[in-house]
Amino acid sequence: MAGRGEGSGRRALGRALGASFVIGAVVSSALVWWLNWIHPRTDDASVRANIVGIAPHVSGPIVELRVADNQPVHVGDLLFVVDPRPYEARRDAARADLSLALAGIDAQRNAIDAAEADVARREADAAYARDYRGRIEPLGSRFVSNDRVEEARAKERATDAALRQSRHELERARNLLAQFGELNARRQAAEAALQSAELDVGYCRVTAPFDGYVTNLNISVGEYAHQGGQVFALVDTRQWYVIANFRETYLGSIRPGMEAEVYLLSYPNRRFRGVVQGVGWAIHQADGATVGVLPAIEPTLNWVRLAQRFPVRIVLEEPDPEHPYRMGTTAVVTIRGEAMQQASVSGTTQ
Repeated sequence: MAGRGEGSGRRALGRALGASFVIGAVVSSALVWWLNWIHPRTDDASVRANIVGIAPHVSGPIVELRVADNQPVHVGDLLFVVDPRPYEARRDAARADLSLALAGIDAQRNAIDAAEADVARREADAAYARDYRGRIEPLGSRFVSNDRVEEARAKERATDAALRQSRHELERARNLLAQFGELNARRQAAEAALQSAELDVGYCRVTAPFDGYVTNLNISVGEYAHQGGQVFALVDTRQWYVIANFRETYLGSIRPGMEAEVYLLSYPNRRFRGVVQGVGWAIHQADGATVGVLPAIEPTLNWVRLAQRFPVRIVLEEPDPEHPYRMGTTAVVTIRGEAMQQASVSGTTQ
């Protein structure tokens, strides 16, 4: 009897332990699911920064190279210089063309001034001749001869004709100034050509548009740089962020402004903070893409549905000089769920 009771107790204890294991597993699974729901976590993430290709606005051989690969640069630092001599020659020619255009306009203005002075002199001569004829004409033949009267009349007619000619020349000079004055096409074209040439000379000196790091520099002095062709790239260090890919089942728990905890594999003992800037709205779908004229639909197993992953952009805190960020570093991200109190991110959109 004692043996039977002892066996029953052991079976009961075994059942209790089994049930506790099952209940513990269920509770643990539920707890893990709940924690993952309120604090989504992913290790499918990496550090990113914007990459900007540096390309000159003009073509020519590089005569100066002031940077080396992986070198930090600051905004305004000189990166390289394209041979400026051809562009300086074009600038000098454009200046000469503008000087000729302005000289032509000045000459026309001087011609107007001379024509106006000539008109004033002719008006004075005509007025004097008119007055002289008016004084001697009434005297008649008793005091002056008919020849003098006729001479006065002829002089009046001559001065009037000269005045009309001078006024005609003045009008002609003014019309020419209207064509070659402040708004004339020749001057505007010369000014535009000079401005373009001066811009080209300035473009020969390529400077850093922002603080960053030089990357993929594989050139040296003498390399021919083509207009618009990228010579190397700059890593933009003004803002660092993490692109973390979360399963679509967690997107309901992620919103812009939430605090994020970030660990980098390169600094496993250092915790970084960030703030969610936004959640991606679209990903590429290979299933359903058109092949020819028919849609390509991949077969699926009805009992297995793989959750899609959407990119979440997380802006990182200011970098620590002792723990600098590097683009492509693997990251582990946990969304804490609380809104950031001190971090401010402009333009956050989900």
